[in-house]
Amino acid sequence: MATSDAVLQVLSGAGPRSFSSDLCFNNLDLAFRSKHINYVKKRASRHMKMFKCSSVQQNCIGKHWFKRSGDGDLSVNATIKRLQLLRCKCQKAERVSGVTAEGGNGTWFVDSAKTLNLNGAVNTPGVLELGDTQQLMREKEVLTSNGSANKEEESLATNGAAGTGRDASRKVSVDPTEEEAWELLRDSVVHYCGSPIGTIAANDPTSSSVLNYDQVFIRDFIPSGIAFLLKGEYDIVRNFLLHTLQLQSWEKTMDCHSPGPGLMPASFKVRTFPLDGDDSATEEVLDPDFGEAAIGRVAPVDSGLWWIILLRAYGKCSGDLSVQERIDVQTGIKMILRLCLADGFDMFPTLLVTDGSCMIDRRMGIHGHPLEIQALFYSALLCAKEMLAPEDGSADLLRALNNRLVALSFHIREYYWIDLRKLNEIYRYKTEEYSYDAVNKFNIYPDQVSPWLVEWMPNQGGYLIGNLQPAHMDFRFFSLGNIWSVVSGLATRDQSNAILDLIEAKWSDLVADMPLKICYPALEGQEWQIITGSDPKNTPWSYHNAGSWPTLLWQLTVACIKMNRPEIAARAVDIAEKRISRDKWPEYYDTKKARFIGKQSRLFQTWSIAGYLVAKLLLADPGAARMLVTDEDPELVNAFSCMISSNPRRKRGQKNSKKPFIV
Repeated sequence: MATSDAVLQVLSGAGPRSFSSDLCFNNLDLAFRSKHINYVKKRASRHMKMFKCSSVQQNCIGKHWFKRSGDGDLSVNATIKRLQLLRCKCQKAERVSGVTAEGGNGTWFVDSAKTLNLNGAVNTPGVLELGDTQQLMREKEVLTSNGSANKEEESLATNGAAGTGRDASRKVSVDPTEEEAWELLRDSVVHYCGSPIGTIAANDPTSSSVLNYDQVFIRDFIPSGIAFLLKGEYDIVRNFLLHTLQLQSWEKTMDCHSPGPGLMPASFKVRTFPLDGDDSATEEVLDPDFGEAAIGRVAPVDSGLWWIILLRAYGKCSGDLSVQERIDVQTGIKMILRLCLADGFDMFPTLLVTDGSCMIDRRMGIHGHPLEIQALFYSALLCAKEMLAPEDGSADLLRALNNRLVALSFHIREYYWIDLRKLNEIYRYKTEEYSYDAVNKFNIYPDQVSPWLVEWMPNQGGYLIGNLQPAHMDFRFFSLGNIWSVVSGLATRDQSNAILDLIEAKWSDLVADMPLKICYPALEGQEWQIITGSDPKNTPWSYHNAGSWPTLLWQLTVACIKMNRPEIAARAVDIAEKRISRDKWPEYYDTKKARFIGKQSRLFQTWSIAGYLVAKLLLADPGAARMLVTDEDPELVNAFSCMISSNPRRKRGQKNSKKPFIV
């Protein structure tokens, strides 16, 4: 009874949060706002719709046009009829509020003397107030003009704002690997109407097959966006957020079936077309891909979740909350939440998705309730709860959001967790139990415990399994899902430390010669043939099938900083630095020890470059990780504690049967 009361008390109403929502009304373009609201009320028609480009800043790098060789050969009229594109008239737009970067030097200043506390909460203020930052920049310019680098360092230290040594003076030597990475990252930037809007997936000059690696992917841009935020270059992230929002839920179809309202595209491409009647003039359009052109034709579930996470990070880092307070952005958040929280046949609080709907975008046996999506889902729910403006229309959504947070956290922590003790319990499970108080709730057969797991599980440490469905537990270790469960707080503090303990204990398997295995172990033999369909790209210890992905460095770094164990991430970065530049920044590595560059790996992969940069920047400034870390609401923590204190295996009586979620 105490459990029900505690949970219902939390779910009955979401606490109000203070937002200066009136500001967004003054800044919004009235024509765009009216057009967006009308779009939300009524789905766009299937014929081509043209929008003026939304408010973006056009002074960052100057006006450039993103060109792709071969676009001129397209039949313009046929292409326009076939594609539903977003047209830009390249109008002058509003500037980003806040401090912009000059010459690539950011305005991120932190007190290096402050560190994280033992609970993982960040004590260091990530960004100074606008006036303080401007004052520091003025002092920096004056000191630099006097040619006194030593005095400059003393002045910055006196003000308690010692930035990274590389930003302090242009005369200071820059690590050649980092310098190369920044050059490559900037070379990958895509421009739209004269403004930076994202980064292409890869810029490999040795590859003759471009496929869709010349597009801006939502998930791939996340580390790039974080890197630019840490450098103080906020414009590109702001433009990315607003333009991808305009692409949300377009009427592009697959076999006459339209994407659901709120779906974010997997990627988009900037295309250039000549204007009718004027061969010398061109216009740019955004062409989104919701999966209808992708290999496997699978819609991305994680794009909208990553978008919400990046939106919060932008506000935390830049101090510019006007973007998340805009009416169109608030509407976009709600559309994503409604799509994810929609009722269906599935009775679990986890999100039901198909194979290939996340970073592992090919058939790898992750259909159902993969951990990666659940961790991102939980993180996005917490971020959205923090950003949603309190209003009458949000009350029901916030109530459903709180409901899902409690149920999802309980479900993952209770049923996905495995360590040596839990493994021994599963090994002795009784099957075919029918009752409310069954121990083996999902009818897991003990024979599913593989021999590799019995030998591999360390005495200290544990992890969250990859998937859970009736009569099926996927015991593979999936790196991103476990790491982001630490970052988001989906895993408890003890579980989070145990996950890092396991990574350390199994360092030679998960890190080896290049961080970090996307999963472990690989599917081999007949199992590989059946589960992957004999996928020639996902052969054992390659690509998604236990290949090593350098981009996972940045997520590992955030998790280690949160748990006050940055030495683990620093060790992984040191290993990566020995090879990654020499190997030309590959997409992934092959073999058990990651000794070979992936056989089909793209070189100069942007998120490998950005992942390394973010890891380095965060290790130099741990306080900056606060923009990515999410902590649970104290009321939700209290409700979850009440659920745990009660026996979760008790028989549900008549009163308890009215609970709005499964326990």
